[in-house]
Amino acid sequence: MSELAVAPSKRRKRGLLGFLSEQFRIMGALFLREMATRFGREGIGFVWLIVEPLAFCVGVLIMWTLTKPAYEHGVKLQAFVMTGYISLIILRHMVAFSLGALQANIGLLHHRKVKPLHVFLTRNLLEFGGATCAFIVVYVALVMIGQVDPPHDLLIIYLGWLLLAWIGMGFALILAGLSIRFEMLERIVPLLTYLLIPLSGAFFMVDWLPPRIQEPFLLMPFAHPIEMIRAGVFGEFVKTHYNPPYALAVGTGMNIFGMVLIAGSRDRIDVE
Repeated sequence: MSELAVAPSKRRKRGLLGFLSEQFRIMGALFLREMATRFGREGIGFVWLIVEPLAFCVGVLIMWTLTKPAYEHGVKLQAFVMTGYISLIILRHMVAFSLGALQANIGLLHHRKVKPLHVFLTRNLLEFGGATCAFIVVYVALVMIGQVDPPHDLLIIYLGWLLLAWIGMGFALILAGLSIRFEMLERIVPLLTYLLIPLSGAFFMVDWLPPRIQEPFLLMPFAHPIEMIRAGVFGEFVKTHYNPPYALAVGTGMNIFGMVLIAGSRDRIDVE
């Protein structure tokens, strides 16, 4: 009797593991294809995934260094710009590359096992990898030339960066799912992403805002991970404001909503 009782649970476990294994295989194949189509099969093109955000970040750093004082509200300018701009890049790139994901991979949807969600998740993971490498390269380079101090708390930086990517992916999936249903939205999303500049807090810190505005502003989930990254870079001598459980809950809700939108959009996609 006990063996008979255990057998169904074992079958369910094997079924779940098999399902997850299949999803990883599909996304792994899509990841390799995306790498090959976007950056070439020789692997050299992958460098551009890192160089593009790196070039933008360095350009902004040079411009701010030439036009701004060395310290902003007691915060070193280069570290402030680095943490803000590289955070803004990952958010905007996830949105931008999610919008064109289906058009670039529409032929793959002929395969029964490939779903639209696989395509979107693969692209977001690729952008996350590129932005992460760019962040590391910029940070190490600035530390080596003495423009930025070594991090005070790597763990907070890691958690903040992962949380930022999680929220960014949720935001990208929602906009992509809505753009499938409403074609007009796809045309105005690039304009909407400019709102991330003031709403993310990339170029100011929450503590610089008037006290009466800080709490309403922190309802936006984007500010929390950026403040966490800055807390890990600057240390306890710079006041930061963040609530990781709140940001994680909102980010999870955004991802679930975005995945539901995309999963229910198969009948709206014209696979030629």
